[in-house]
Amino acid sequence: MNVTVKPTQSWNARLYEQNHAFVWQYGENLLNLLDAQPGEAILDLGCGTGQLTHQIAATGATVIGIDRSAEMIQQATTNYPEITFQVADARDFQVDRLLDAVFSNAVLHWIPEADAVIRSIHASLKPSGRFVAELGGKDNVQKIVAALQQAFAEQGLTPPSLPWYFPSISDYATRLEQQGFEVQYAVLFDRPTELTAGEAGLANWLEMFAGTMLRALLPNQKQQVVRSIETQLRDSLYQNGHWIADYRRLRIQACKRD
Repeated sequence: MNVTVKPTQSWNARLYEQNHAFVWQYGENLLNLLDAQPGEAILDLGCGTGQLTHQIAATGATVIGIDRSAEMIQQATTNYPEITFQVADARDFQVDRLLDAVFSNAVLHWIPEADAVIRSIHASLKPSGRFVAELGGKDNVQKIVAALQQAFAEQGLTPPSLPWYFPSISDYATRLEQQGFEVQYAVLFDRPTELTAGEAGLANWLEMFAGTMLRALLPNQKQQVVRSIETQLRDSLYQNGHWIADYRRLRIQACKRD
């Protein structure tokens, strides 16, 4: 099973593994929804550094992990050299043989072109093949977003365009159905998520996941923006020495109609 290679995107794989392991750890029980079987051909779409890909492989399935980030793929290959990992883009990847399932955890909210992603997933699946995913859902990190926008305004800066796509159930289910999927399960739920590194947790989160919005700032502006965000959110999102991100997640299971 091979995937067509496309241009890459840069991520800090070391920072991801050190401070944001919760991303894949929370995805572990999503594997129950996937229910991988021995001998199945499965794609882990947006595999990151490969931890969940490895768990899928442990079921006896034939699995390949793809990610747009060359840094992530390099680290995944180092972590699990026995598994095939490739750089590819979720919007237009192609496989050389049809799959039993496509799995994706905490990736698809990074790709506003949802219809292109769904089209590629649909084309990669066998008839009745399944798609199992979790992504940020409607109002995900709403408090952090509001504080970020206010912090920019305080500096006299235009609030940045958000890099995320956080759909409602109806939005995402409709997109799937329009492209030939039958949605079998969908749930939107709150999942407050404790960030690692104590006092530095929110700043680390912003560096990792809002970095594209902060990179254009001068160093002193960036420092002031981060401090403002922490001040605004301390009463609501800082508990017992830890920052708690106000996550909301959307879980979907769908199958390709024959």
